[in-house]
Amino acid sequence: MKIQVLVVDDSPTACELVVHILNSDPEIQVIGTAKNGVEALEFLNFSKPQVITMDLHMPRMDGITATRKIMQTYPTPIIIVSGSLEKDEVEQTFLAVEAGALAAVQRPPGVEYSDYKEKAGELIHLVKLMSEVKMVKRWHFSNKINSGGKTDEIIAFDEMTSKPISLGRPAPSPEQIQVVVIGASTGGPPVLRSVLEKLPADFPLPILIVQHITYGFLEGFVEWLNQGSSLPVRIAKQGEKALPGTVYLAPDGYHTKICPDKRIALEKGAAENGHLPSVSSLFKSAAESFGSNVIGVILTGMGKDGAEELKLMREKGGVTIAQDEETSAVYGMPGEAKKNGGALYVLPAPLISQALIDFTRKGTVSL
Repeated sequence: MKIQVLVVDDSPTACELVVHILNSDPEIQVIGTAKNGVEALEFLNFSKPQVITMDLHMPRMDGITATRKIMQTYPTPIIIVSGSLEKDEVEQTFLAVEAGALAAVQRPPGVEYSDYKEKAGELIHLVKLMSEVKMVKRWHFSNKINSGGKTDEIIAFDEMTSKPISLGRPAPSPEQIQVVVIGASTGGPPVLRSVLEKLPADFPLPILIVQHITYGFLEGFVEWLNQGSSLPVRIAKQGEKALPGTVYLAPDGYHTKICPDKRIALEKGAAENGHLPSVSSLFKSAAESFGSNVIGVILTGMGKDGAEELKLMREKGGVTIAQDEETSAVYGMPGEAKKNGGALYVLPAPLISQALIDFTRKGTVSL
């Protein structure tokens, strides 16, 4: 059966182009089009596509509002198809991601452009990936974190028995921990922002992140993260030393590694687990460089990138955390880490930042 797609775009020319690209693949069928969010919602009353491609700027109801309403009523994987990579457009794209969209891609140019086939291929590939997301969940912060900043309750689950366990297990002392590494993929951007915005300005460790993201959106993503973080967020550079209280994002097209002297190494190379940069590359370097003196976190995402290397980190004595299934948009990467024993702790997204704070201050997590 073909992947059924709804295309939402107010521009007849742009809509026709996207429909042409998607229908050119034998595995995809566009089953409808809509000129705005109102029409999209009306379409969903009688037909259920597997994937929706969404424009941002439309009359009557824009793409951000439409995304939010669709996720509340007919949860469906939504891909934002952006008209450009200009600052304002990218900012709007991440507002849509915050509203529930799972991915974003730049709209391919017309067939007369030299990069048409490449860009069209990216859109087709992304639609196929998103079609594998069988259920999209929108998580919200609960009241588990009270006004004093302490957790009222933290629940973790043993990765083998799925029974509740205590989080009071000693970790490396706060003085020993050297770095935090985080990997995320599908559904990761809003989770990363939620984690970073709750970390204090005096957080004592460098944080290195690999987020699988469409090429060209990274700078806008970093700017969006900076808007909600008291820690500076930047794109990692070759040879720079990772500083305390600073967040480094792996750049497009480079595996990002952390060396024993905390210098960052960027490497071109083959994709790992289908990704460049890969979470696996970052996690492996952290485990080899710092042994037990590292905290690794694996967040929502499709596939298994980083799961085996998180296990390596745990085997070397490091603290390893996986996002739980309930708050994950896609429970691929964290699910693999739980299944293979790589995740020492399984936590809901809203409590991960508090766990990081507790580990760096006292070596345990407060119950």
